[in-house]
Amino acid sequence: MSDQDIEDDIVAAIRRIIRAVDLHSRRLHDAHGLTGPQLATLREAARLGPVTAGVLARQVSLSQATITGIATRLERRGLVERRRGEPDRRTVRISVTTMGHQILESAPSLLQERFRRELALLEPWERTATLATLQRISAMMGAEELSAAPHLVSGTIHATDAERPGEERA
Repeated sequence: MSDQDIEDDIVAAIRRIIRAVDLHSRRLHDAHGLTGPQLATLREAARLGPVTAGVLARQVSLSQATITGIATRLERRGLVERRRGEPDRRTVRISVTTMGHQILESAPSLLQERFRRELALLEPWERTATLATLQRISAMMGAEELSAAPHLVSGTIHATDAERPGEERA
């Protein structure tokens, strides 16, 4: 196999991964009306209890501005609520509503279930080697500085009318 053939196969494998992530993201959105980052944010807010946007942003590896936008969309749907702190009114805490908890009960994993099952079957050294290889690929593509949350999503799912052009959507 030539170097060119190997390069082509690597690019094809990366494209297949991207496509699988896109399909999973679309299924999640179609079935539950949530994007991956929204689901991750909702899950983490439920796990932490009433939490500030800053803490939530760190936990899901997204910017605070992105979390604020996500919280706004989740709040519009009645899945979270925001309350000012006592006694410091400058602090705003995000908490999951009853409806939000109901959505979480039926929501799927952030990873494709097949991928999760297959990953669990690997030996610890295989998982470590896979991680090292993927981190190396990320670095080779100059992507090591890009922020990335620990959930598989890509592309913009349907933007709402309330979102401004150029706004970071998740």
